[in-house]
Amino acid sequence: MFIYRPDKRQEVWRFLFYMVLHAGWFHLGFNLIIQLLVGLPLEMVHGSTRIGCVYLAGVLAGSLGTSVFDPEVYLVGASGGVYALLAAHLANVMLNYRNMQYGILRLLAIFLFASCDVGFAIYSRYAVEPASGAPSVSYVAHLTGALAGLTIGLLVLKNFEQKLHEQLLWWVALGVYAACTIFAIVFNLLNTVTVQRLEEESEEVFKQHLFTNFGF
Repeated sequence: MFIYRPDKRQEVWRFLFYMVLHAGWFHLGFNLIIQLLVGLPLEMVHGSTRIGCVYLAGVLAGSLGTSVFDPEVYLVGASGGVYALLAAHLANVMLNYRNMQYGILRLLAIFLFASCDVGFAIYSRYAVEPASGAPSVSYVAHLTGALAGLTIGLLVLKNFEQKLHEQLLWWVALGVYAACTIFAIVFNLLNTVTVQRLEEESEEVFKQHLFTNFGF
């Protein structure tokens, strides 16, 4: 009941609670390790509330993005939140580059890891036949989660040396996240209404056909 499914758009809790399910112990352990390695350093600097916002924004963006760009898969796992944390490191460097050591090296390490993982996810999505009925982890959730982590990170992370151009960057980040989120929500609402209407029409046609066969 928590797996994100494209045919269950009206059950809105699936867009968030899919994060508590995983496809196996390796999937769960991998996400937990990355959260500890990446999330804890951010949390010690910026606090639990800010990092929690980034994480949940990534989870929501993962399911919303998947519903728009890769709507044929089932979705489980916290990869959207994990990639939001990874991208938040980029936002942190952009905001506080002068106040940190080895910022470029951190970004290169994160970029290398993210590239390998997204590449594997794309390979698994298109080159490997999934087992029948098995839930899939969509690479789109990785990418949209990262986009959410970058934009929300620029909005909520602490800026220890704010400048004028960074205020403009704040508004750009807000506009990008708001526009993408609103588009995805409207897309899902329209599709939900369309599916429900088709189901009602199909049921009505079936009833008319049934009554005709029985001479009513």
